[in-house]
Amino acid sequence: MNPLILHLMLPSILPALFFLVVSTPVEVLGCFTRGLIALLIAFIGVLGGLAATIMGLKEKRTGGPNTNWWVVSALFLSIPAVALIFLA
Repeated sequence: MNPLILHLMLPSILPALFFLVVSTPVEVLGCFTRGLIALLIAFIGVLGGLAATIMGLKEKRTGGPNTNWWVVSALFLSIPAVALIFLA
């Protein structure tokens, strides 16, 4: 698979989904449900970011060419958690 799609497009789905949930009106989902969904998305992003960081460290140890791509993936996946901290 193309590294651009794998490391930029797929990880950017979580921040887009997070901001979609955050920007929906309270009347649509309710405050509690909206908060739980945003928290779940941020938690998935944190777990994915940790996994991408571990993969990047493994690539760096073996001298693989995709080390920088994994760092970019980890940064994209951490956006929902950082936004949740700032918005809460």
